[in-house]
Amino acid sequence: MPRRAKRACRNAPEPDPEMPSGKRTKAMKTETSDKLVVEGGPSDSTKKAQAAKDCGNESSRYWLMKSEPESRMEKGVDVKFGIEDLKAQPKQTACWDGVRNYQARNFLRAMKVGEEAFFYHSNCKEPGIAGLMKIVKEAYPDHTQFEKGSPHYDPSSKKDNPKWSVVDVQFIRMTKRFIPLAELKVHHQAHKASGGPLENMALFTRQRLSVQPLTKGEFDFVLSLEDKKPS
Repeated sequence: MPRRAKRACRNAPEPDPEMPSGKRTKAMKTETSDKLVVEGGPSDSTKKAQAAKDCGNESSRYWLMKSEPESRMEKGVDVKFGIEDLKAQPKQTACWDGVRNYQARNFLRAMKVGEEAFFYHSNCKEPGIAGLMKIVKEAYPDHTQFEKGSPHYDPSSKKDNPKWSVVDVQFIRMTKRFIPLAELKVHHQAHKASGGPLENMALFTRQRLSVQPLTKGEFDFVLSLEDKKPS
């Protein structure tokens, strides 16, 4: 089945909830299997405050955002969306939709325009960091939660109180070389012993999250790897 064209989400009209979106989505297989927070738990304001706390107090924050670069059908929709797909979008910009984990959603809601993120290829033969992108529009309701044909339709979400959010991201560049998970893990293990910058990296301490915060130290160290030969 051919891949369906991704919808450009920036300033998009309100979707028809009765119609399939006709777009690829980016919710991770590892994340959608995660247990969701029970209704009646912490309020959104409490979750946002916790997200901000988790992100630290740095005025400029950094992120790692996972997506699947290889085809995988979900309810008849190919959820493939790699960095080359983002690069091919109009203005190289797309919405980051399909997130269905509350902590990951809260991180989306904490993002600010201009912040940078690593585009991480996940659920594939060789996972790792493929490039960089930036946040160009802050959180707004994820249209896929209202679309019955979407793999990420959520009948419990209401338009007057939507559960799920997206941000718009724009391609910056490919990394000078692909930085595989296996290489990052080597540094993480070494830094756990020596106290280096990747000691507490969420990629290893909160593996299931498809949207993760990075400290400036983590971001800078990972970026420095693109100029080095693989370890």
